[in-house]
Amino acid sequence: MLHGQRFHFLDWGAPTAPAVVLLHGITGHARAWDDEARALAARYRVLALDARGHGDSDPAPDGDYTVTTMAGDLAALIDAVELGHFSLVGLSMGGRVAIAFAGAHPGRVDSLVVVDIGPDIAPAGRLRVGTLMAHTPERFDDFAAAVAWARAANPRYTETMLRHRVTHGTRPANGGLVWKYDRAIRDAVRSGQWRDPVDLWPLWSAIACPTLIVRGAESDVLAPETAKRMLATNPHARLVEVPGAGHTVPGEQPAAFQRLLTEFLGA
Repeated sequence: MLHGQRFHFLDWGAPTAPAVVLLHGITGHARAWDDEARALAARYRVLALDARGHGDSDPAPDGDYTVTTMAGDLAALIDAVELGHFSLVGLSMGGRVAIAFAGAHPGRVDSLVVVDIGPDIAPAGRLRVGTLMAHTPERFDDFAAAVAWARAANPRYTETMLRHRVTHGTRPANGGLVWKYDRAIRDAVRSGQWRDPVDLWPLWSAIACPTLIVRGAESDVLAPETAKRMLATNPHARLVEVPGAGHTVPGEQPAAFQRLLTEFLGA
């Protein structure tokens, strides 16, 4: 329980090893990091958090899914498991939460990996993701139907990875399957009420640890000009672009991403 709300997280590796915390993207879940956690667990303690309203964590009782609030959830988790300092990896929404936390608590983050996101989100990517969420079916008759829908949205994923993501991203209901993540998130997108007014540029500039920005070379979410501004406003950051990847780099080019991650964390 964190501030009266139930949160689910996975804990891999030795409790005394250097810690790495993994944060997923919107509509995702902690199990999306299973491959990365396995790769890191021999050297690190790896914690993967289901964000509020995602995976097996409780939905936000007040509908608050803002970056600042989710950074507060991360702070509560870290205090609960008594981590003094750790490395932090965040994809998309999780990357924005990671920026907010690392900027507000620069002494607690040893290194930071921000995956295909920045303080600004490119309009084309925002529109694509919002449209996809707005048209997401609420129920599937069976697992095959859910996988088929996910395949259309993620054409580069392997079949094994796609089935894994759907398995842990859905639950049985009404004789079929529904998404685990909070329907209120989709409803807010559909109604045009999804808002997060946070300005992450000051927090980005305050980050004091070695930072790796991973951009999909074909991304429509992290614009090249935003990535350049991120480099210009934080001297601790460097950028790597991954060929053959769009926004979800870990899912689209998993071997390349895991290699970048293990090399950067081990540097």
